[in-house]
Amino acid sequence: MEHSPIRSVGSNAALLAGRLLLSAIFLHEGATLALNFNATATAFERLGLELPVAIGVILLQLAAGFSVAAGMATRLGAVALGIFCLMTALLFHTDFTSQNELLHFEKDFAIAGGMFVLAISGAGSLSVDAVLKRIVPAPVAAFF
Repeated sequence: MEHSPIRSVGSNAALLAGRLLLSAIFLHEGATLALNFNATATAFERLGLELPVAIGVILLQLAAGFSVAAGMATRLGAVALGIFCLMTALLFHTDFTSQNELLHFEKDFAIAGGMFVLAISGAGSLSVDAVLKRIVPAPVAAFF
């Protein structure tokens, strides 16, 4: 599924750095929400969201964040986080009279764009996906 079968060492290092930078915000936020669960539940309730939604957001941020960071099921994790960012922007950051909300809207769209690019490009050779691709039969490896 890779567009180029051979990437340079620099390209693979850049993909690793990009994955780590993109995933850091989700790992940090997911951990913060989980470690402050009572405050998280209260904040979600104020937004009119039920407790299962809060739990789902925490699990998504941690699982997909780890997926992107490790380069394991990277495409799936990147698509999930890209969609999450678009939904977050469109549902919660549309008060464009507030410079802060506009900034969050733009940030979420930018991160979504990065995630969709990662979903298309793949994780590169410095990833769990690349290791799995070498040891798993070709039909199954096509999904990495």
